[in-house]
Amino acid sequence: MSTPALLEPLTVRGLTLPNRLVVAPMCQYSVDDGLVGDYHLVHLGRFALGGFGLVIVEATAVTADGRISHGDVGLWSDEHIPGLARIADFLRTQGSAAGIQLAHAGAKASSRRPWDGGGPVTPENARPGEAPWPTASASEVPIGPGWPTPHALTAEELAGIREAFVAAARRSLTAGFDVIELHAAHGYLLHQFLSPLTNRRTDGYGGSPEARMRFPLEVAAAVRAVWPGDRPLFVRVSAVDGSHEGITIEDTVAFARELTALGADAVDVSGGGIGGGWEHPIGYGYQVPFAARIRAEAGIPTMAVGLIVDAGQAEAIVAGGAADLVALAREAQDDPNFAVHAARELTAGYDTYPVQAGPRLASRARLLGSIGPWTGPDPVQVREPA
Repeated sequence: MSTPALLEPLTVRGLTLPNRLVVAPMCQYSVDDGLVGDYHLVHLGRFALGGFGLVIVEATAVTADGRISHGDVGLWSDEHIPGLARIADFLRTQGSAAGIQLAHAGAKASSRRPWDGGGPVTPENARPGEAPWPTASASEVPIGPGWPTPHALTAEELAGIREAFVAAARRSLTAGFDVIELHAAHGYLLHQFLSPLTNRRTDGYGGSPEARMRFPLEVAAAVRAVWPGDRPLFVRVSAVDGSHEGITIEDTVAFARELTALGADAVDVSGGGIGGGWEHPIGYGYQVPFAARIRAEAGIPTMAVGLIVDAGQAEAIVAGGAADLVALAREAQDDPNFAVHAARELTAGYDTYPVQAGPRLASRARLLGSIGPWTGPDPVQVREPA
């Protein structure tokens, strides 16, 4: 039986991923001062035990004021390195590559945690000791109704943020990560420069689509320059804004071409985050067509996301050439063993569980196969020995 496309290794620069399944960055809003601990080790480590080829740490702030919330992971100081190094090391020892997403929230910074109600932090709704802080963006455009007006970043401030990304990339290397992903999606700072809905600048960083790309491309080029040549650089994009008046797929194809030229290795294709709502088709795999078009027209590998919930669905994406990688977030949280379950489903029973679980589960599977499924209602259904 031939190996399913989803389970084929993929070599990107000097890194070979054991399969095409990726755990996408998922903010947990569960740290203090940006410092990860046991929660993140367990949260991310379970995906390596579950067989994913690449596990990416959530949006990790390159500056303290670039955090989405007070609970965000950070990498703006050397104090953040040891906790992240512990995670990267564990992921690799279990057979997964370790990735980290570097981000700046821009006008979406100083937010409340989702379970606190979301929206901006204010003096009235802030947790004790968690005061709001001023935000910044491409232009003085609130990210949505009820949000504060951000400060429009000056050219000098942009240089400082670019260098913060570079410093975080260097710390990522010290921590032992295999892959960096730059976050240019979901309404955060780099996306705020790309979108005409939030970038209304009249200098060299705004106006035309080419000028709106300038700062994100400067960041990508600066990070690529310090990130070792044998390690991949991914970029997450919102292929389209939520509103038809924002970024178009044509804009993103053009951006992806520029990323390819400066040495990016893959585009992680998501959508939305600016413009409110979603004025595009919605359903299973609804963002896969964007990944396919960017892959075909920009000549760069892509990673598909968006309501991918089934092993057969993921296999069809890779086998059909729509994308080179498939990333899961909510589905992975629901089933941290999705990758080993996919291997079993796609290969007629072959298991890739860790050795600590594999033999035990295999013997259980043989027993279940011999006695058939439980049919109820009696909780005890046994057969006499032969």
